[in-house]
Amino acid sequence: MPHLLLATNNSGKLAEYGVLLEGCGWEVVTPRDLGLEIEVAETGETYEANATMKALRGAEARGLVTLADDSGIEIEAMGGKPGVRTARFLGEDASYIERFAEIQRRLAEVPRERRRARFRCVIAVADPRTGAVRCAAGEVFGLIAEAPRGEGGFGYDPIFWVPQHSATMAELPERQKNIISHRARAVAGARQILKELLFEQQRA
Repeated sequence: MPHLLLATNNSGKLAEYGVLLEGCGWEVVTPRDLGLEIEVAETGETYEANATMKALRGAEARGLVTLADDSGIEIEAMGGKPGVRTARFLGEDASYIERFAEIQRRLAEVPRERRRARFRCVIAVADPRTGAVRCAAGEVFGLIAEAPRGEGGFGYDPIFWVPQHSATMAELPERQKNIISHRARAVAGARQILKELLFEQQRA
């Protein structure tokens, strides 16, 4: 089974991808598995640009097909922020508790129905043989909860309220989250890309 390098050191993402990529036809390996340090400054202006930079870095480092993503939360009442800067909102050293508190401060006078938000994820898959990168995207819409709720998930999950399920992402069972999340929806497209790459490798 060919190896697929998952270019992230984020433990939450690694856990999710471990489930979402089951049965994809590739053996998923991580930078730690290979003794790699893949640190890429996310200087792109779009999720696609950042995901592409990370995927290409991984592909160049080991000559393996590499999957990377960039994702963020976009809050309508904040003009779509933090968006592509989500991971660095208030600075890289800020805690999620601090970030949640700042978001609540900014939305203090915003009524519930106007606290609309969406999670977006773009996955890039880089092929070291050709240097080509293919992307897939996913998104999910919701509201910003009035306070963090739930112990599951990671990142901004505790403040992302999913009206259809009357719960935050952090309150959803893992199985349910891995059906409706932005990352799960992006993976659906990425699995098709991986299927095509596998077919191409077998024909080569």
